[in-house]
Amino acid sequence: MIEYIKGELTELSPALATVEAAGVGYGLNISLNTYSALQGKKDVRLYVYEAIREDAHVLYGFVNKKEREMFLLLITVSGVGANTARMMLSGMSVAELCNAISTGNAKLIQSIKGIGKMTAQRIIVDLRDKIVALGITDEIPAGGQMAAPVNSEVRDEAVSALTMLGFSPAPTQKVVVEILQKDPSLPVEQVVKLALKQIK
Repeated sequence: MIEYIKGELTELSPALATVEAAGVGYGLNISLNTYSALQGKKDVRLYVYEAIREDAHVLYGFVNKKEREMFLLLITVSGVGANTARMMLSGMSVAELCNAISTGNAKLIQSIKGIGKMTAQRIIVDLRDKIVALGITDEIPAGGQMAAPVNSEVRDEAVSALTMLGFSPAPTQKVVVEILQKDPSLPVEQVVKLALKQIK
């Protein structure tokens, strides 16, 4: 399995990046988000997903692991192939997509070309809990600012405890992260108590 390709960016278009590494030029299918991030760069590192089909070996390149994780989750949903997942990551950032999934905003997901109502709902149902488990939701900025890092061990334990109590993981994680940002030193039980008062 190829984890990433690091080398000189020799060609760049909105859909394809060519990276030369050890004398070999690799053509990687990319999203518009990755395209924007690569603008003006000469030496790059792209994380890779390799799609091996009977008729072709296709490489997909991602500017960071979060984007690749989101892509891998999207292609697990029935009716979402690699090209559709790339289209989704071109239409929205990882944070925006996470936000739409965790808040159940099917209309926003449907606004992406090629995504119908049923597929949008399937994406929300299938991935809502998974994006929390993977921690991709950490990407969602609070009030437009990137979230301050929180104690992931305390966060995960608190979210797990609240999930066992019957609360949905997506809104639970949001509340827990907000609590820990205000007071990072809180123990798990205190976080859970505070979260119980805030979760709607």
